Amino acid sequence: MTTDSLSHIHSLFDASINAKLAAKEDLPRLVIEAGDLLTQTLLQEGKILTCGNGGSSGDAQHFSSEMLNRFERERPSLPAISLVSDTATITSIANDYSYSEVFSKQIRAIGHPNDVLMVFTTSGRSSNIVQAIQAAHDRQMHVIAFTGKDGGDVQRLIHGQDIELRVPDNSTARIQEVHLLLIHCLCDYIDRQLFGG
Repeated sequence: MTTDSLSHIHSLFDASINAKLAAKEDLPRLVIEAGDLLTQTLLQEGKILTCGNGGSSGDAQHFSSEMLNRFERERPSLPAISLVSDTATITSIANDYSYSEVFSKQIRAIGHPNDVLMVFTTSGRSSNIVQAIQAAHDRQMHVIAFTGKDGGDVQRLIHGQDIELRVPDNSTARIQEVHLLLIHCLCDYIDRQLFGG
């Protein structure tokens, strides 16, 4: 083990900690707003649809699995569907139409006005995420967007009761690390609101 390697790993820990501390300034209030929106959606028998690309697709699946199975306590399953998990559907849409439509076509098929779309994008510029938000709005759904950097195209699409959780950082890795923390905060908040402290 070299001193340079150890110092570099320490700097990555510090960068992650600093990104979380910066996010702590503004995002907890928005986490509560998002948690209240999701809780109301679930109480009104709506569902949560999630999507993202690459590492953000893992975040989308992570959140939906915590809802469908459980987070840290035993409780009933909650309706959340990851739009990134069905490879046959994704590849058929990408092949027959375009990759930009892999989420929007699914939303138009199964999204309802009582539902919420959660999108994960570090840049806010992915065309399939932009089209997903547009499809959700067409279906009168609310949107919760997990973004970073300057929010990209996504921040311009957020309106009404939509919520953007933008991590104040420019590093994709740091943004994704904070997104994971936000996911866990939301899971904890929803469980407490629905099933007590």
